[in-house]
Amino acid sequence: MTMNLLGYAASSSKAPLELFRFERRKARADDVVIDILYCGICHTDIHYVQNDWGLTIFPVVPGHEIIGRVVNVGADVTLFKVGDHVGVGCMVDSCQHCTACKQGLEQYCKEGPTYTYSSKDRQDNMTTFGGYSEKIIVSEKFVLRIPDSLDLKSAGPLLCAGITTWSPLSHWKVVQGTHVAVIGLGGLGHMALKLAKGLGANVTLFTRSPGKEQDARRLGADNVILSTGENQMAAVKDKFDLIIDTVPYTHDINQYIPTLSLDGTLVLVGLLGNLEPTLNTVPLVMGRKSVAGSVIGGIIETQELLDFCGEHGITADVEIIKIQDVNESYKRMLKSDVKYRFVIDMSSLKKD
Repeated sequence: MTMNLLGYAASSSKAPLELFRFERRKARADDVVIDILYCGICHTDIHYVQNDWGLTIFPVVPGHEIIGRVVNVGADVTLFKVGDHVGVGCMVDSCQHCTACKQGLEQYCKEGPTYTYSSKDRQDNMTTFGGYSEKIIVSEKFVLRIPDSLDLKSAGPLLCAGITTWSPLSHWKVVQGTHVAVIGLGGLGHMALKLAKGLGANVTLFTRSPGKEQDARRLGADNVILSTGENQMAAVKDKFDLIIDTVPYTHDINQYIPTLSLDGTLVLVGLLGNLEPTLNTVPLVMGRKSVAGSVIGGIIETQELLDFCGEHGITADVEIIKIQDVNESYKRMLKSDVKYRFVIDMSSLKKD
């Protein structure tokens, strides 16, 4: 039978998030039923609530940085037991048979992954609902183990902001001594600094804000470069093996290309849309430099990230809120008034 639950949902792109009763699909033999303890707020949640990308299925219950406790498991589940602390990120299913899925890269599923919310279940076509709710039901293949050493309150953002920056660090093989730069210091940027430093890289932050230096160094930056300073930019010419660009809006990346080393790569993880102004290919061609893109990560590499963070004591910097304050938190997030991720204490939902 389906599960009747409470959550917070937006009924339209103009509506605030409000208390909402809804039906989750019935649990299957391979499913894990999870009590949601904490759920991070991602900028993508705001995009979906406002239907910025034209993809939203209303009503939408957002939330894909989910930390919870297992309360039931299906007959075929072997990886989890009742009482385990687990996580659910941006995906809850994929086709499982395409080239990408067979490589453990479900985020690039050729048929499109089933997202944690505002998507359609592959078996019964029910709408998926996210983590701003009491419970969630997910196939064990898309459930993640949370190491005992991680603080549950601040672990949720690892499942989106964390894996979004870990995946390029892993793919481009960042190791001790690699020169890594990060553009932008927000939810994604602060995780990129922590993770690159944890891997032993020499880490630089590019920023337009002089006031961010102290925080950047606390988070792991060895150097801070003002991207508006011509002399500072010239001083890091040909330096970086990898630049992770976390900026979510259209911006000029041409100024950063000369700072890439031979065979260096600038990878976009924040921007979905057009680059403006046009990208000048001369420094790319003359230095065999690359501009690439990357999105979240597969289940295998997300578990690798969580295990790495457990070993190194890395979590997000968070501000804990009550679910009743979620609309105000959205407004603050749009003004960058958070360091660096809001996380909802879902026990507050019981007050409704």
